[in-house]
Amino acid sequence: MTNTNTVQLFERAAGFADRKAVFASEGDFTYQQLLDASGRVGATLLDGAADLEETRVAFLVPPGFDYVATQWGIWRAGGIAVPLAVSHPRPELEYTITDSDAAIVVAHPQYEERLRPVTEDLNRKFILTTDLLATPPTELPTIDSSRRAMILYTSGTTGKPKGVVSTHDNIQAQVTALISAWGWRQDDHILHVLPLHHTHGIINVLTCALWSGAVCEMLPGFKADDVWQRFIDSDLTLFMAVPTIYNRLIAAWEAASPEEKEAMAEACAKFRLMVSGSAALPVSVLEQWEGISGQRLLERYGMTEIGMALSNPLDGERVPGFVGAPLPAVDIRLVDDQGQVVTEDSIPGEIQVKGPNVFMEYWRRPEATAEAFQDGWFQTGDTALRENGIYRILGRNSVDIIKTGGYKVSALEIEETLRTHPNIQECAVVGVPDDKWGESVCVAIVFKHDRELTLEELRDWAKERLAPYKVPSHMQPVEDLPRNAMGKVTKPEVKKLFSPPADS
Repeated sequence: MTNTNTVQLFERAAGFADRKAVFASEGDFTYQQLLDASGRVGATLLDGAADLEETRVAFLVPPGFDYVATQWGIWRAGGIAVPLAVSHPRPELEYTITDSDAAIVVAHPQYEERLRPVTEDLNRKFILTTDLLATPPTELPTIDSSRRAMILYTSGTTGKPKGVVSTHDNIQAQVTALISAWGWRQDDHILHVLPLHHTHGIINVLTCALWSGAVCEMLPGFKADDVWQRFIDSDLTLFMAVPTIYNRLIAAWEAASPEEKEAMAEACAKFRLMVSGSAALPVSVLEQWEGISGQRLLERYGMTEIGMALSNPLDGERVPGFVGAPLPAVDIRLVDDQGQVVTEDSIPGEIQVKGPNVFMEYWRRPEATAEAFQDGWFQTGDTALRENGIYRILGRNSVDIIKTGGYKVSALEIEETLRTHPNIQECAVVGVPDDKWGESVCVAIVFKHDRELTLEELRDWAKERLAPYKVPSHMQPVEDLPRNAMGKVTKPEVKKLFSPPADS
């Protein structure tokens, strides 16, 4: 009889033994090969011990089979996986290793030169993936699913990044909710192009695929032409990405010949689902992509602490600008500024979440953990409104909700309107302290090629489409908007463009 308190991911993998699990630069691998390799990793990490007992193991490994074998090996040995970002400079790697108190640091050989000096300075045990995989398998401990499994670090936009601790049960709840909502199945084949130190890449793509017995094809990074070629050449059924990636795929399509465009469109027709997340999806991008591919992107909402919480439907209407309804087993409520639960439609409130998907704690930050909850509900810090049972995100309370002239306005709403201007390619709206208004509405704009716009022209145009207090009072043209690894605009960096405020 199966112990239901053990980690079911590995038990399920044994049932898919001969099926293909991972396609990557190293080759093609079955579930059995993944179990064998992760068993060797676990044996090396244990080094004769019976159980790692939640020892933190930080690892810097590129997307591919070695990444998955390392992650699974850490879990199977009883450790806590702490994935490091391949894009991070030394100070950020040091911070993550130190804050998580990782006793062991694993690196792929291509990152040895970068990481070995860091671990030596921090006096941590250093192991290469090639050495991990060289150890014969040994008996591995039985891992209770209630144990800590992973620490992912927040983006740190309002302070030092915090380590978000998820248990195996949390991960299972996040994965099974998505599998139910999005209809994952064994014959799915997904292309993975996302960073592997974020929930989007680790949970939504990689772990959902491997839980389902599906194939996860992993590219070393994102290149628009390479992705289009995989669309054309492969038997893919699923694709998940951030709005920035869809923008770049659209740009590559626009630069293609008529014959290439036809092949691209035909390739998209075989997909059963394409998903966008990690940042707000502009309606203009949704419409452009649907025109090119015939696929209406499914938008959803989540964050590191909760996995995914809201999703548009797999079947049924996907409403542009909305992120859908609660996922299975996830409870959602909106709470106003006075702490009262919002029961009526079209009234904004903070999203609060409860369910088995919600993280365990911020690593060694009991006060921050306590402050993050209200009566057992996790306070996301995101404001939304509900209409007919589906939710629209208005923005992050700290950066996207602007308090100006006594009004609370959504930066995301203003951005959505401004993007419809024929001269504007992309924009980011922020609130900047203002003695008269509390905050002034400011916008950084990327213009379309050979286009431009004065502040006066923008304001005249916007006044016909927005309430007066939503019209930007300052404008700053930029070549590109600052973004993080997931393609999300970093609003604190945008705010710096207006300090002191640009001339109006």
